[in-house]
Amino acid sequence: PPPPHQTALCSDRPRTARSRLSPAGTKMSSIMQYNGAAIIAMAGKDCIAIASDKRYGIRNQTMGCQMKKIFQVGDKTFVGLTGLATDMQTLDQKFRFRSNMYRLREEREMSTEAFANMVTSLLYEHRFGPYFCEPIVAGLGGEDGKSPFLCGMDLLGAQVRTEDFMVGGDCTEALYGLCESMYRPDLGPDELFEVIAQCLLSGVDRDCLAGWGCVVHVLTPEGVTTRDLKGRMD
Repeated sequence: PPPPHQTALCSDRPRTARSRLSPAGTKMSSIMQYNGAAIIAMAGKDCIAIASDKRYGIRNQTMGCQMKKIFQVGDKTFVGLTGLATDMQTLDQKFRFRSNMYRLREEREMSTEAFANMVTSLLYEHRFGPYFCEPIVAGLGGEDGKSPFLCGMDLLGAQVRTEDFMVGGDCTEALYGLCESMYRPDLGPDELFEVIAQCLLSGVDRDCLAGWGCVVHVLTPEGVTTRDLKGRMD
């Protein structure tokens, strides 16, 4: 028979393996996927569109289908947040506070580019205990105030800027493939709405952590148009 100490080690192994599992018996997923999200931002001709799903869940359990994930922080700036729901709400409050302070101090609205840099600074300040969110900033900027601006970040604030589209959330592979196949440059507001809506609705059908309807905001120099879309509820 094996020595007693070897027998004890062997008997401890199953308990050690089980301790790494969640109560449901499955491995813990990433904290970025705990609540689920899917966001797309697209640039058109003198316009941008940003869309998100509405699902609020705790892992695979759906708790609600009216969650707000896109926030307007200025006349020409939107920010979409993916990741942990509590950190999303905290960042929304901090963004509004800093934006209002800028307006009081400078007596003008914060530009979309300045807002993106402010978000980067805020996230990097907390790099040792980061917020579990990956923002997508979309708006109209430039000297004429009509140039589309898209910027995505990781949870430390590292920026990625693009001129066509930006995706974020849990089903980025499906969203990215759909956007690549359907997007065309210089789309008008109505065409841009159709493209981004079809990309999001088709993309979330391939992910159980996002979906349950979506909301689309189309921003033009004249104003904002918001549409709510129905999606699969299963």
